[in-house]
Formats: sequence, C-alpha cells, structure tokens
Amino acid sequence: MLNISEPNPAIQPGNALWQLGFRPFFTGAGIFSVIAMIIWSGLYLLDWPMPLLNIDPTLWHAHEMLFGYTLAVIAGFLLTAVKNWTGQQTITGAKLAALFSIWAIARLLPLLNIGTLELLALLDCLFLLSTGVAVAAPIIKVKQKAQIGVLVILFLMLIANLVYYAGLLGLIENGDRIGIYSCFYLVLTLIFVMGRRVIPFFIEKGIKERTNLTNRKWLDISSLVLMPALWFTDVVYIQAEIVGALAVVLFVLHSIRLYDWHTSALWKAPMLWVLYLAYSFLTLGFALKAASIWLGVSPFLSLHAFTVGGIGTLTLGMMSRVSLGHTGRNVQEPPRGLWIAFALLLVSAFSRVILPLILPTQYSMWIAISQALWIVGFGLFLILFAPMLFRPRIDGQPG
Repeated sequence: MLNISEPNPAIQPGNALWQLGFRPFFTGAGIFSVIAMIIWSGLYLLDWPMPLLNIDPTLWHAHEMLFGYTLAVIAGFLLTAVKNWTGQQTITGAKLAALFSIWAIARLLPLLNIGTLELLALLDCLFLLSTGVAVAAPIIKVKQKAQIGVLVILFLMLIANLVYYAGLLGLIENGDRIGIYSCFYLVLTLIFVMGRRVIPFFIEKGIKERTNLTNRKWLDISSLVLMPALWFTDVVYIQAEIVGALAVVLFVLHSIRLYDWHTSALWKAPMLWVLYLAYSFLTLGFALKAASIWLGVSPFLSLHAFTVGGIGTLTLGMMSRVSLGHTGRNVQEPPRGLWIAFALLLVSAFSRVILPLILPTQYSMWIAISQALWIVGFGLFLILFAPMLFRPRIDGQPG
C-alpha cells in the first residue's frame, strides 16, 4: 500500500506554488508528460485526428518531449539550483507565474489548434529567452564564471528552437529536424555536465559506507569535446561512419565513468540507483547508435534509450530529489511508493528499447506497453509529489 501522507504534522496550510521555480515547473512537467504521452499514444496507435496547427504528429511528439517536458524540468531545476549556487533569490510570485504561463500556453496552442505557427513560435522562444534571463541575472550579479557553460547551452537551445520553427514555416530547409536533434544533443550535453557534478556526490553522501568515487579529468574533457563532434556529423554534415566511431568512443568513455561511480551500496537506495540506471541507459544509447550504423539496428532504439531510459528516468529521479530536499524533507527517506514509479519508467525503457531487439515482430505492442508504463509512472509521481509542491516547506523555511 502506497504511503502518500505528509510525513510531518507541522506542515503549514496555504499554497506555495509560486515560491520557487521547481514547484510550478515540476508540477507542470509531470502533468504534461502524462497528457502528451496519452495524446501521442492516440496519434501513433489509434490514428486520432488532431490538427496540431498542421504540425506533423511525429515532429510534435519529438519537439514537445524535448522543448516542452524536458525544458520545463530544466527550468525548474536551474531556477532552484542557481539560488543555491549564487546565494541570490531567483524569480518568485507574479514573475514566476508569468514565466510558467508562457510555457503552458505554448503547450496548449497546438493541442487546442488555436492561433498560428508564428504565435506559437513567438511564445515558445519567449519562454526560453525569459528563462535564460532569469537564470543569468543572479549568475552575472555575483560573477560566477563557472556557470557560464549552462547559460551558453540555454542560449543554443533557443537557437535550436528558432531553427525548428523556421523549418516548420519553410524558411530553413530541414530546419525542423535540425532544431529538434540539436536540442536533443544539447540536453544530453547538459545532463553529462551536471551529472558529472552531482551523481557521484549524491552517491557518496547517500550511502552509509565511506567511499570516494573517481572523476577522471581526461575523461570529462574528452566526453565533452566529442559531443559537439557527434552533433555536427550526425545533424549538420552527415557522416555516418564518423558518427559510428564517435559513438563507440563515447560508449567506452561513459562505461568507464559508470565503473568509477559504482559501489554495491547504491543498490540499497532508490534515489541513487534510479540515477545510476538512467545514466546506464544513456551509455547504452551510444552503443545502439553505433549498432544502427554498422549492424542495421533501428536508429529509434538508440534515440529512445537516450530519451525514455536516460532523459525520462533521470529527470524523474532529479525532480523527486529536488522536491524532497527543497520542501524540507529527508532525501534519504523518500515516499515508500516512489521506487515503483522509478521501476515503471525503467521497464518502460526496457520495453521500448530492448524488447524490440528480441521480438521485433511485436514492435507496436512493445511501444504501447512502454507508453502505458510511462503514463502510470509519471501519474504516480504526481500523486506522491503534487501535495508537497503546492504546500509550504514542512520546516517553516522559505522556498
């Protein structure tokens, strides 16, 4: 039986949704991930007739899972983390509500088939620009140069979104594909940058045994240098053989990193193994990328190893951790049912990526199962965390 009750009777009444960035954006990301996957399941499996402002359903799905769901998680995370990094307050109240509203309206316009592509592009890019400004302001104020790379990635995501819409509007040939895949590689790069910082730290702090995990500087530099090379040869100047070779090297590099970060004690803590297994799916994605070029494996298996198994599972784990910590709860004592949500996402990835390799004739069934597990997994996350996200911190602190 799931325990979704509040762990501390000292919690104060009231709505705290606009007190810090993670609250509205994690709530919105969770809700949208469920709605978007239900709609995609209907479009893909049942041929639902949805105009979507004349956007191709496959493009809509790809764009919204990256620029919609994933960027909502990134916005919520950064607006919260930057406050810790800089000691400066990030936007709250009416400004935060306005930023969230721009994101939400941009998600709704295609679903309701309201407005035009130009209006959608304006709002969606305005959201990214405003998020970048909100994140940059405290970083620039305290001259924290170590975070400049994060700002550069946000700026490049804005450019990728502009290219996507320019493609939809016929202004840039193949711009829709270039924009989506550019954002995909930028999200992976941001995950590898942030993951290198936080995952080994979380493991060291989250286990009872004393351990010092390894981070190899040469590996950090090599993996980050190779990512733009992979993007360029896969998206801009397409060179399949080079892509395959780069993917193999990146698979080896990230496998070494997984080895360096491993300790048997992490398997006792769901908040740790979810991040480790998500990173394992990201690493598997490179192997499947090479296999798609040299062994004829479907490229969509690699893509969904990165997205469902990697991005989806990792963001679910990070949203859970941040939500617990920033509502005054003990990260080492998550809600008892949370591991089920993590497991559902991992099985969803297994169904979408591994089972088609074993029984390819049942491809549609594996996709349907994966979609259903995703929906239930994020639905469970909302049941467990929405009450925390709407209510004030249980320790009486602001945020």
